[in-house]
Amino acid sequence: MVIFLLTTLVIGAAMLVMAVGVLLSNRCLRGSCGGPEFLSADGESLLCETCPNRDKVSSTELSA
Repeated sequence: MVIFLLTTLVIGAAMLVMAVGVLLSNRCLRGSCGGPEFLSADGESLLCETCPNRDKVSSTELSA
């Protein structure tokens, strides 16, 4: 039983760290190919074409 609890704790901690990493990465929302477009409350598109961080994201993705 102790091994099960330790395994659950380690996997849960790993998932938590990954979730925090995604939240702190500050990336734009991306729609899937053919998926629905994300709209703000004002009706503006929230995809990378209108993202204020687009230039920063594009340059870091190209260098990777």
